[in-house]
Amino acid sequence: MRLEVTTDDASKAAIVEVQSESLDAGNVKAFKEAVQPVLEGHAAVLIDLGPVVFVDSSGLGALLSCLRAMNNRNGQLKIYGMAKPVRALFELVRMHRIFAIYNTREEALATV
Repeated sequence: MRLEVTTDDASKAAIVEVQSESLDAGNVKAFKEAVQPVLEGHAAVLIDLGPVVFVDSSGLGALLSCLRAMNNRNGQLKIYGMAKPVRALFELVRMHRIFAIYNTREEALATV
């Protein structure tokens, strides 16, 4: 899985752009391996799920693992740019109550 990682100059938050249409059992291991160094190296991480149109339970588990890792370090994890089907899934399984979810990068950065 390819991730595009940049750093916001003002907040020093890492911005992770997921470069895949899905986050599922087929690529979740690669996602975890790619995102782990980013989680360890920053106090705030924003994940852009814009290109992602499908997430399964493995993908949800990977995102929960990221959240847990950041919470253990007193860091922040924010998600933004969700497609409608992904947002509907998060609401269906009540994950929208656990994650900080924003519509745009600017909204997410404003809370860091």
